[in-house]
Amino acid sequence: MKVQSSIIENKYLRVKSINIGACLYEVYDKKKRINLILNLGSTKNYSNKNFYVGATCGRYAGRISNSRFKIKNKIYKLDGNEGRNTLHGGKIGFDRLEWKTKHHSKNKIIYQLLSKNLDQGFPGDLYSECIFEIRNKSLFIKYQYKSSELTHVSLTNHSYWNLNKNKKGAIFNHDLKINSEKYLEVTNKLIPTGKIKKVKKTINDFNIFQNIGKKIDIIKNKKIKRVSNTINQLGFDLTYCIKKNYKNYVASLKNKKTNIQLDFYSNLPGVQLYTSQGLRYKNKLAPYQGVCLETQHYPDAPNNKNFPSTLIKPKKLYKYFTKIKIS
Repeated sequence: MKVQSSIIENKYLRVKSINIGACLYEVYDKKKRINLILNLGSTKNYSNKNFYVGATCGRYAGRISNSRFKIKNKIYKLDGNEGRNTLHGGKIGFDRLEWKTKHHSKNKIIYQLLSKNLDQGFPGDLYSECIFEIRNKSLFIKYQYKSSELTHVSLTNHSYWNLNKNKKGAIFNHDLKINSEKYLEVTNKLIPTGKIKKVKKTINDFNIFQNIGKKIDIIKNKKIKRVSNTINQLGFDLTYCIKKNYKNYVASLKNKKTNIQLDFYSNLPGVQLYTSQGLRYKNKLAPYQGVCLETQHYPDAPNNKNFPSTLIKPKKLYKYFTKIKIS
């Protein structure tokens, strides 16, 4: 695999991306002189498997239970890569593949990928595009795709955000707000049970800005009744159901020390909060060094009829966007 990097920029932002996994490598705020995401250091490191750092996850972001689903009474067996389950599309998901650069201008890059029928077990030839575009102080991540057959698709970007000047610092000094009153209950294997729970009066409530470090301290000190279905490995790895609103507002992340705030907007129904408690990469990346806010469809939706459907019809183009406003 040949690793190629590309840059788009304007007077506020410089964004560097990589063709392997249609991956974000750097989101650089020129005024603050800070790169806002984690990366693996040398771009050569992207040819090896990692913790999805900055990558486009697909064909299906998140987990699918028992590595299977049914379409019109036909069972499709997927490539399992997390015990009995499939995570982020299987062993060779979209994060591992070489995307082609279809278009590259000063402020926009389009990557494209063709995933053949039964790639990792998923039906249909799937044609996908990942678009990174900057407008003023906003980064847009857009996905569009169509399939030759009925199939399930959910794509997300898996960037680890860290708004500190020194990237070695943890995200404990970050404050987070999520526009959500409900979350998906999960098993201890992080598979949705199908139940949708209210965040009110739980550790999972981020309806007003909450300090991430304080929340994680509460979990670590077990001051709360430990609920295996909400908390994993002393941090968050949880899908929030976004409250519908005309602005498509999802969440905000801010750091008072560097005075940077990110506002996330998307037309996707959920966002995965992951506080990177499982992150490790050589001596470069460590637990709690970044926070992921992955706008996406619900995990395991193919096996849960009460979740928004991820089934796509043949030859129809589907489009989703995430806007990240940097202020």
